[in-house]
Amino acid sequence: MNLNKPLLPGQMIGIIGGGQLGRMMALSAREMGFRVGVLDPTVDCPAAQVADWHLLADYDDIEALKELAKRSQVLTYEFENVDVEALMQVQDLVDIPQGTDLLAITQDRLLEKSFLEANNIVIAPFATIVSPTDIQEAIDGIGYPCVLKTTRGGYDGKGQFVLYSTSDLAPSMNLLREGTCVLEAWIPYEKEISVLVSGNGRGDIKVFPVVENIHRNNILHETIASARVDEEVVIEAQRIAQVIAEAVDLAGTLAVEMFLTVDGGIYVNELAPRPHNSGHYSIEACSMSQFEAHIRGICGWPLPEVKLLSEAVMVNVLGNEIYETMDVISEKPEWHFHYYGKAEAKKGRKMGHITILTEDIFDTLEDIYQTNIWD
Repeated sequence: MNLNKPLLPGQMIGIIGGGQLGRMMALSAREMGFRVGVLDPTVDCPAAQVADWHLLADYDDIEALKELAKRSQVLTYEFENVDVEALMQVQDLVDIPQGTDLLAITQDRLLEKSFLEANNIVIAPFATIVSPTDIQEAIDGIGYPCVLKTTRGGYDGKGQFVLYSTSDLAPSMNLLREGTCVLEAWIPYEKEISVLVSGNGRGDIKVFPVVENIHRNNILHETIASARVDEEVVIEAQRIAQVIAEAVDLAGTLAVEMFLTVDGGIYVNELAPRPHNSGHYSIEACSMSQFEAHIRGICGWPLPEVKLLSEAVMVNVLGNEIYETMDVISEKPEWHFHYYGKAEAKKGRKMGHITILTEDIFDTLEDIYQTNIWD
């Protein structure tokens, strides 16, 4: 189903998934005058707290998806593990501007790699691993270190195992029990960078600034906007994002994660077909946030050029850090605190983020460090 005309304020957007990304999508949608419904299995989930209504059901519940579709003019999703088959069963009932192709591509690492290669995007050398006997042959060609990854379902470092020598072969076999895997060469990168790109499905594509990402324990810790890289790197990273967006006729926001090597080489690591943690800085630091761009995109609205209004640092707040960050609210009037309304603060769970607009990235990073919250 395709509306072929822009969605108007007052109409309904249905969001599959009720986490923090859905919450921030909903907040942007409501600012623009849209109504919002959410489907999520968790009572009082973050997005439901700011939505018009909440369907309490699993993401692959066909009847619930049908109800969401019937009550909405447009459907979107906040994470990429939505059941593609289930979504296809309701596409005749409602407009799904992002479609299902990009979702299917990003759910399967092999499909994603094939798609990127077909569009002449540089990725790490890889091999498909179906059985344990495939690994040694693949390692002979790829070498150590390398990374074994499940083809589906991994995030924040889950579903992958780094191999440094033959002694790592046996423990890595546990991943193969989950199905076909991919063995990737380890890219000796200098920095991890990412680029957001948004489109409206009508050829209107806008690219966000290139940012630098710092991870801890495979979870994003800080995003620095803009990335401390050469202008040539910025131009190439944004070109790559534009190529990918054009190839899928992008509607909504897409994140492209990349590795940058010492010699300036760029390898695309992963795609995320929705707003992304590394784009949260855009709420305060850009002329249009990634969430507004996403809502504009799926509603068929035109997209303005994205301007970085201020350098910024975004730092994630995990479950074991949340109360300490609340203790410094009174001391940090220039910090922008965002909390997601999650009921339980678990270690390693993303509970919020803080964005700090700055004229000196180094001083701001030091200021964050000196709080002793993030050890």
